[in-house]
Amino acid sequence: MKKNITLKDIAKELQLSVSTVSRALRDNYQIGDATKTKVLNYAKEHHFIHNRMARSLKEGKSRTIGVIVCSLDNVYVSQMLDGIDNYCTGQEYQIIIMQSKELQEQEDACIHLLYASGIDGLLISPAYQNTDFAELKTLQKAGLPIVLFDRLSDHIESNKVASNNFKGAYEATLHLIKNGYRKIAHINTNTELSITTERLNGYLKALKDNHITYKAEYVHYYDYSKGNLEGIIDRLMTLPDPPHALFTATDQITTKCVSILSKSPYHVPEDLAFIGFSNTDLADAFNPPLTTVNQPAFEIGKIAAQKLIKNIEQPNYNPGFETILLESEIQYRASTRERTQSDRLPSP
Repeated sequence: MKKNITLKDIAKELQLSVSTVSRALRDNYQIGDATKTKVLNYAKEHHFIHNRMARSLKEGKSRTIGVIVCSLDNVYVSQMLDGIDNYCTGQEYQIIIMQSKELQEQEDACIHLLYASGIDGLLISPAYQNTDFAELKTLQKAGLPIVLFDRLSDHIESNKVASNNFKGAYEATLHLIKNGYRKIAHINTNTELSITTERLNGYLKALKDNHITYKAEYVHYYDYSKGNLEGIIDRLMTLPDPPHALFTATDQITTKCVSILSKSPYHVPEDLAFIGFSNTDLADAFNPPLTTVNQPAFEIGKIAAQKLIKNIEQPNYNPGFETILLESEIQYRASTRERTQSDRLPSP
């Protein structure tokens, strides 16, 4: 049986040191492009396979990162995972992905299983049910590096990466107001995480800045465990003074509302203009095309992975925890076109 070549074999053949070959294979900035090309070409030609286990034993690390998200059946989450995988693969870390399904109990089980498997660090987008972060705090005290991404909380101190939720919500609401909609409903989630409070506050600030009176009956909180979104929309649209526009605060709520409204007697945007946080590639295919608040999901995942791996590889480097907020972008489409006098609700 043909034996796999080693770093020593490559170093000997190319008359380089083993450390130079190792750095070249890891695309280390200390190695020149010509040397990198020579090493990579030789390694590829001779089918070199890096022994991850040997490296892990030498470094005392598993080179494995745990990742916990709410659910895998979500375009936005998939884009964040792509960013995480892109960076981790480049740094020769593997990732183990688990999903909480928005349940505190399941999230805790995921945390315990990942920690028991010997991960070097944890990336987590917390479940909506998470309120105290007790499990994460315990592991953090035990020395496990943790980075929160997308969904943040003040209940735990750590590095955090997300989009600027307040600004994204403010600009979404402002867009509706500029297009002539002043009766604006808002559907959010029933959680204490910053994703809820910041997006709600952005909506409220846009109303206040434009001298629009806040109406409590226009704001509803969706409970994922009860699945009551159809009832929320029905209550909004049958109010004595129903809203003219709807702003939804999460990708999941936005997608569900598209489906519900497509089967309802209400027409978008004639009866109800519609904008929501969503990264779906199908927004252009909806009828009408959906105006969305698009978040830099790939970048959120990538930067979160960068922060975590730096925590892992430089454990004594501690300038303080950092919260990084990236800007979202509104993609304007027909679902929020400028309101006209002909826009009306259907007769009862």
